[in-house]
Formats: sequence, C-alpha cells, structure tokens
Amino acid sequence: MKTSSIRMVPAALALTLASVGLSAAAQTQTQPSAQPSTVEKVENAGEKAWDATKSGTRKAVNATESGAEKAWTGTKKTTEKAWNATKSGTKKAAHATEEVAGKTGTAVSNTAGAAADKTRQVGDRIGEKIPGTAQNEAAKKP
Repeated sequence: MKTSSIRMVPAALALTLASVGLSAAAQTQTQPSAQPSTVEKVENAGEKAWDATKSGTRKAVNATESGAEKAWTGTKKTTEKAWNATKSGTKKAAHATEEVAGKTGTAVSNTAGAAADKTRQVGDRIGEKIPGTAQNEAAKKP
C-alpha cells in the first residue's frame, strides 16, 4: 500500500533545517520508488495467502459437502435394498414355514388318526374277550 504523507515538523525544526540549507519538504516527504517496499511486498504476499486460503477452504467445503451427499445417497440406497431384501426374504421364509407347517400338520393328523384307528382295533379285540362288553356280545353273534 503506497502512502505519501508529509510529516508534521515543528516550526522551529523546519526553520533550523531551512537555515542549514536543507529543504524540510524534501526531508519529510516519502519519495515514490520504482520497486515496492518491503512492507508492500509483505502486504501483497499476505493478501495472496489470504485469497489462497479462502479459495482452498471453499474448495474443501464444497468437496466435503459433495462427498457427504454422495455417501448419504449411497447409504440410503443400500439401506433400501437391504430392507427390500429383508422383507422379501421374510415373506419367502414365512411362506415356506406355512407350507412345512401345513404338511407337518397333515402328517401329524394322519399319523394320529391311524394310531387312533389301531388303538380302537386293539380295544375291540380286547373287549371281545371281556364278558359283558358290547364287543363281547357282538363277537357271539354269528
């Protein structure tokens, strides 16, 4: 940053310098130079660093937001697929369980029925040998 200013010099000092033959104005004014001063160089470098930091930070924020959005979308899709697969698998498992349970129920019913029939047959044979039972009376009739 270029600044050009005239420093305030007490009047007595200005007269002293003028009497010695030196120009007070020449001594107190900043002469513009072709090269930037060290302060100007530092200020320019600082400004460039600040701009680069802002730009880099902006890029990092944008990349983070983009990455987070992609991760969220991927997680959401994967969760939906997993949920659909779970629902489908559960339905299939329930259906298979119903089929097996139905077949098992039928088999148990058939087995129980057959066992009951055999038990009645055995009971009837035993009853035929016991006097006074309906089976014994039925066995006596030709």
